[in-house]
Amino acid sequence: MKLTFLGKYGGYPGNDSPTSSFLLEEQGFSLLVDCGSGVLSEVQKYINIEELDACILSHYHHDHIADIGCLQYAMLVQTQLGNRSATLPIYGHQKDTKFANLTSKTYTTGVGISEEKPVEIGPFTIHFCPTTHSTFCLAMKFTIGEKSIVYTADTEWNEQLVEFATNADILISEASIYKEQYGEIKGHLTGEEAGKLAQLSDAKQLYLTHLPHYGDHAQLIKEAKASFNGDIQFVYSGLVQTI
Repeated sequence: MKLTFLGKYGGYPGNDSPTSSFLLEEQGFSLLVDCGSGVLSEVQKYINIEELDACILSHYHHDHIADIGCLQYAMLVQTQLGNRSATLPIYGHQKDTKFANLTSKTYTTGVGISEEKPVEIGPFTIHFCPTTHSTFCLAMKFTIGEKSIVYTADTEWNEQLVEFATNADILISEASIYKEQYGEIKGHLTGEEAGKLAQLSDAKQLYLTHLPHYGDHAQLIKEAKASFNGDIQFVYSGLVQTI
């Protein structure tokens, strides 16, 4: 699996990065994971937009779906130009009325996902786990053979995620708040909690994403290292990892 990180921020894009998102590629198949503000521009640095095979969304907060409308326009334009004939599937849970917006005539089609059933998207098998957030949100595990990438999406501490992320080759965890903010901001993890999740689940590598727009990000790494003995990195636009 080739993993290309597209954005690192929560809330809104910065002047150096879109919001949290990444691209997965395998066997010529490309899957966009979350599509918040700035993501559509960034992903075109790595693939032609008409070549995108599918998109999957963890939840419907703006920092994870803001560019969906533009993605739908892209599919329309590329179809009109004759560069694309297939409808783009956009996968999302059906516990929000916003699911209906994923279908746009014959250019994009919403496909339901749930925690009860894994899905096969191209070469990827994807399992889901509900997170603890202010709206319904699904963590995701992407597997091919015995290799796995786990993405927490947005969540505060959730014991279910420990088992869900067990033995992940890569754990992509949100780290939206600093330890000193614990208890003040709900629905998100501290750097220390991200490290704890990686340690308890025996993840091989930890990538911190959905970062705050303030403070010293190095503090998040320091917090995570207090809990996790493995490799820890920040996400940044253009970072590529292959497993």
